[in-house]
Amino acid sequence: MSETIVISPTSRQEGHAELSMEVDENGIVTTGRYFSITPVRGIEKMVIGKRPETAPVLVQRICGVCPVTHTLSSVEAIDDSLKIEIPKAARILREMCLNAHMINSHAIHHFLVAPDFVPDNQYKEVVKNVSEIRKQAQYIEDAVGGEGIHPSDIRIGGMAHNITKNTKNKIKTRIEGLMGLLEQHVETMAGFIQDKDFPKGLGAHSQPVFASDDTYGSRNAISMNDVEEVLPSSWYDDPTIGERACSQIPQYRGDVVETGPRARAAKFRKFKEVGVKAQHLARAKEMINSAEKIIELVDKLDPSAQVMAKFTLEGTDRLGVGVIEGPRGTNIHTAKISPQGYISDYRAIVPTTWNIPTMGIATENFHHEYAPHVIRAYDPCLSCATHMVVKDDETKEIIKEDMVQL
Repeated sequence: MSETIVISPTSRQEGHAELSMEVDENGIVTTGRYFSITPVRGIEKMVIGKRPETAPVLVQRICGVCPVTHTLSSVEAIDDSLKIEIPKAARILREMCLNAHMINSHAIHHFLVAPDFVPDNQYKEVVKNVSEIRKQAQYIEDAVGGEGIHPSDIRIGGMAHNITKNTKNKIKTRIEGLMGLLEQHVETMAGFIQDKDFPKGLGAHSQPVFASDDTYGSRNAISMNDVEEVLPSSWYDDPTIGERACSQIPQYRGDVVETGPRARAAKFRKFKEVGVKAQHLARAKEMINSAEKIIELVDKLDPSAQVMAKFTLEGTDRLGVGVIEGPRGTNIHTAKISPQGYISDYRAIVPTTWNIPTMGIATENFHHEYAPHVIRAYDPCLSCATHMVVKDDETKEIIKEDMVQL
């Protein structure tokens, strides 16, 4: 006889979500349904009617965990809408900032999952290493982006300013000096992950991977005509979940997908492993990949080069697309700028939104006790929920419950 097991909320993640599982008499998950219960923030709607330069400042506050990702997706979308070609040095700085953010975010995730993998007698040392890695990555985010939390120097048309030769040398010295510790940390975490006694293939699924680039992002790799979002009521077979779920279900070419470190590694680095352990291994190894990319980029940067394009903020309602590979996967923002120079349309499909339906599927065919490990492997970040509730001003009763079409 089957039963329903619900974990609410799931733990060690940003935001709130539930995992509802139908399990058989042996406790094996036959149907897994993961869904956001984080309330709407509505930031994409707040930018409508405002000047374009307002959007990156507001949307970077969609989430405190991945602000660099959202800032870059926003400026890339507006650059595209206005047909701005940013200078080469600006692109280098943007990519440096993103890869520093990648290292920083992945290190945070290692702190969150350390209780799952790290022995007690080595926990303190691992957390100490995570702290040092984050410190050095955060320095690069601050130096290049202006701030690590809300990177104010990433602007429409490029960057607010170039870094100095002295800062360039400091970044190179710090990242090269970090490589030894980073390699040691990744090797240590990889060993703990490999030694974990998980069922073989835990978390494996048949959904396609979704990634646009190895270290930055490419709108040319994504066909927006192949992107479709459906209401959760159309996706979840349980109508109660369909009504409560706070995010739409994005599909690419008719499929729900997996995006993130393993997807990028599979598509661009010939990574063949699948499942929970593969997720963690790909994320750890990507820290090295990002550090190596920063070293490559900093050598290419000319500190005297122009980093801001000349442009006007008069638009044509042309759809601009910004695609950035964030720590959790492919982040897509789209924007239109009116002829009067105001934002007329703005939308975002964030990495965790892509992964939400796939995470539920990935819990299936294994014992429900392992399901939290499956969810944590994706490092979900749920602040971009899109549910709207309309209440009567006087009685506060719910009049209407609809999905905001973002």
